[in-house]
Amino acid sequence: MKNQNSKKSKHKKTGFAKDNSCISNSRESQTKTLQKPELIRLNRYLSNAGICSRREADEYIKAGLVKVNGKTVTELGTKVSPNDEVRFNDQIVKIEKKVYILLNKPKDYITTVSDEKGRKTVMQLIKGACKEKVFPVGRLDRNTTGVLLLTNDGELAAKLMHPKYKKKKVYHVFLDKNLKKDDLEKLIKGIKDNDEILKADAISYVDPSDKSQVGIEIHSGQNRIIRRMFEALGYKVIKLDRVYFAGLTKKGLPRGKWRFLTPTEINMLKMGAFE
Repeated sequence: MKNQNSKKSKHKKTGFAKDNSCISNSRESQTKTLQKPELIRLNRYLSNAGICSRREADEYIKAGLVKVNGKTVTELGTKVSPNDEVRFNDQIVKIEKKVYILLNKPKDYITTVSDEKGRKTVMQLIKGACKEKVFPVGRLDRNTTGVLLLTNDGELAAKLMHPKYKKKKVYHVFLDKNLKKDDLEKLIKGIKDNDEILKADAISYVDPSDKSQVGIEIHSGQNRIIRRMFEALGYKVIKLDRVYFAGLTKKGLPRGKWRFLTPTEINMLKMGAFE
């Protein structure tokens, strides 16, 4: 019995020693990982810095507009670290903290960073929100109101705007007259306008007692699709309000006001976990 207990004790000590060794090796490995700078592709670096999309970055690289540590780089797939000096058009490029702003756009504001005609832009509405340079994701017409995302995350912006990623958009439409049921059905089937087929994924009356107001859901990125489809049927859009875009809504956000996205909303957009 004494010998058996002695053996058990010996096994316990040996096992504990092995565990300690594993913990020590794990910590050592983690330290080495933390010390080694993460390398990322140059086109991603430029995109993360809010300069452009990855595809555009590839074109700039091939054109010889990008330098790394003083040397022009034209080879696609080149990788850089955060410690490298990257220049685009001879201007130093730094990766900024990613910022995501949701704006409830009011009427009479242009969805652009600047306007040569001196008109009001959405950038004036978020002035002072952050020191990073953000830009609108997509466009809303001057007279269209509602959900608008602004960010400096070029990679996410490109993903949200690419036709491949069909993001759901819902609009509240106010018409100059009641929408006939036959015309409502035509919008579901699709109508032709300038050699393009315009169609709604879903449409319904907002209020059964007021058929001049409809809710319409689309995934298409066709230019001015909402106004065009109604104009093609002889209706005039009096007011157009985007109430939903890629999982984001303006609920609780007054017109002309903005807020930062929550971590949950940011993760949803990055994962594409939206309709």
